[in-house]
Amino acid sequence: MIAGFSWLAGELLLPGLAVLCRDWRVLQGAVTAVLALLAACWWCPSLLLESPRWLLATQQLDRARKTLRALSGSGAEDSVHAELEALAEQCPHPRYHNVCEIFGTRVIWKNAVILGFTAFIGSGIRHCFSRNLAPHLPRFFPAYFALRGPEAAACLFLCVTAERCGRRSVLLLCTVLTGTASLLLLALTQYLLELIVLMLSVLGVTASHAVTMLSIFFASEVLPTVVRGAGLGLVVGANLVGSAAAPIAAVASSRGFFLHHLVFASFAILAVLSIMLLPESQGRRLPHSLQDGESQRRPPLFRRPPREDHLPLLAPRHTEQLHMGSEVWGVQQHCWGGGGGKLRAAG
Repeated sequence: MIAGFSWLAGELLLPGLAVLCRDWRVLQGAVTAVLALLAACWWCPSLLLESPRWLLATQQLDRARKTLRALSGSGAEDSVHAELEALAEQCPHPRYHNVCEIFGTRVIWKNAVILGFTAFIGSGIRHCFSRNLAPHLPRFFPAYFALRGPEAAACLFLCVTAERCGRRSVLLLCTVLTGTASLLLLALTQYLLELIVLMLSVLGVTASHAVTMLSIFFASEVLPTVVRGAGLGLVVGANLVGSAAAPIAAVASSRGFFLHHLVFASFAILAVLSIMLLPESQGRRLPHSLQDGESQRRPPLFRRPPREDHLPLLAPRHTEQLHMGSEVWGVQQHCWGGGGGKLRAAG
């Protein structure tokens, strides 16, 4: 969520940076500053520490010791050192993983494909909704900032609902809203009022951005720690591929827009069915190894209360009568059996 808000803040500051960089000297200085910052982070690892969770999951204990000392300070150095020494005796050699191992799994690969697919749809279908907002915002800067408003609303919506209702349920809801708004605009744009078209477009932009953000966030919780970076790279890459659909459709002008809209609307309906195959990560610990990721199972979509039936089939009075009747029947059988034996002996 913090990354989503940071991305949104960068988009809001981008027009100001474009105005400042109209002079090529300022643009050259800005590019040089960005490259210098990246080089500083590359050559000085202390500026951007590695994840201790990933280092421990891959058994890189020496680097994990240095990172944990830098994060915890001198207060907890002894306890951290003792725990890492105990781990070093059990796992002496690091175990590295690459992105190719994701393709050899079943559950992890399925989760990565579904979340990458939803991220691709959320970013690709956004142009279909923003196109309907263009006639109401003819100027560039008002249109640019107006599209950031629904994105901010989507971020706030996810902050409120994702923790309470669950990741999978909220992702399913946002995908259903995206597909419904897309189908209504695709089939009934000529017959709907202009205000309704505008409302559906705003709803579609908000829901599609929520789908993209939640897909990336969901992937960071579902994918195991040892391949989380590689899996997130695949999901974010699918998101950027979907974002490339907007300039491609803009270059083609109105030609092929109906087909573009139809394809992404169909993909949105398909994504609704795919999301039901995802596990729920709310309230569960993050998976560390590939075995943890493969052990995730899909919970039911709607939680059912446990079925408990404490009522007896018969009332206590009827139960007592039935018990007494069985005793009487047993006595009668015994008597008849004894009487029959005497009659046979007499004969």
